Amino acid sequence: MSVQSSVPLATREDLALAYTPGVAQVCEAIADDESLVHELTWVGRAVAVVTDGSAVLGLGNIGPRAAMPVMEGKAVLFKQFGGVDAVPICLDTQDPDEIVAIVTALAPSFGGINLEDISAPRCFDIERRLEATLPIPVFHDDQHGTAIVVLAALRNAARVLGRDLRDLRIVVSGAGAAGVAVTKMLISGGADAGEIVVLDSQGCLHTGRTDLNPEKAALAATTNAGGITGDIANALRGADVLIGVSGGTIGETALAGMSPGGAIFALANPTPEVHPEIAARYAAVVATGRSDFPNQINNVLAFPGIFRGALDAGATRITDGMKVAAANAIAEVLAEGELSTGAIVPSALDPRVAPAVAAAVAAAARRDGVLR
Repeated sequence: MSVQSSVPLATREDLALAYTPGVAQVCEAIADDESLVHELTWVGRAVAVVTDGSAVLGLGNIGPRAAMPVMEGKAVLFKQFGGVDAVPICLDTQDPDEIVAIVTALAPSFGGINLEDISAPRCFDIERRLEATLPIPVFHDDQHGTAIVVLAALRNAARVLGRDLRDLRIVVSGAGAAGVAVTKMLISGGADAGEIVVLDSQGCLHTGRTDLNPEKAALAATTNAGGITGDIANALRGADVLIGVSGGTIGETALAGMSPGGAIFALANPTPEVHPEIAARYAAVVATGRSDFPNQINNVLAFPGIFRGALDAGATRITDGMKVAAANAIAEVLAEGELSTGAIVPSALDPRVAPAVAAAVAAAARRDGVLR
């Protein structure tokens, strides 16, 4: 990564404009009208990529310094695919109050905040508090980026299979940041909440459990209308779709109970919950989070275009409508002739994706009335 000037600095006149005395005129203009900061500085196209290093990839709580390579990579992807300047910021605290205070203090320097690799359930509270405080988009990518791409992929999987999203029985294995967000996103996108069963390490979420944190309890109240209890084998009996966002291994005995001709999205990285070769024995459509198998569920399909669209529109937050619009745009990049069981999402390198997502998100921001 590097920082480069967008204007030449070759002469004394260039320097006088880029710094003193010319820059003082810009400072005075912004002091008179703070909204000009989005036009006259890089704030309107800059995002902070913020982590506390508590839940990095599949590596866990490795701390802020070891998390920096991932944040740098994220910043590079922002620039490459969305034309968005991003700055990696690794905080040496895992206290939610301190994180909220620090990010709030940093916010005037940025047009958006991308929270990254912050463990659940702390991430839910941190994101909610920042959304309520800041007049700029706040987006925890581990939750919403994954969820948006899963919705896009499942829409297209349903098209390939000749099914309707609302008629699918869906099992979500994992009730952390990604699992909660995926479930909410699927419901927002049209899936039947009652036909979704979510599991954590103790089994199915249902209203009879007394050991659930508030996020899980809210899911239990809106999903699993049949009151299924027990383990993954119980949940998968007759299910059409398995979405794995938990790690661990799901055995073939459990998979054998699924309805034939469905879909398995085993998204744990680097080791999927179900190896694709095994998953193919029990499902017609198989997806993973890995780049060396077909149908990679990759967040890079979502976040560059989402922030590009939000910044272009001058959005103050990212609504559920904007997220669903992003998912639909990703799904629709693939024309009917491009869709197959081995291609339900575009390639992460497909140049059509970010512009399509940005346009859809900007339009949704205008519809939802969340413009600056």
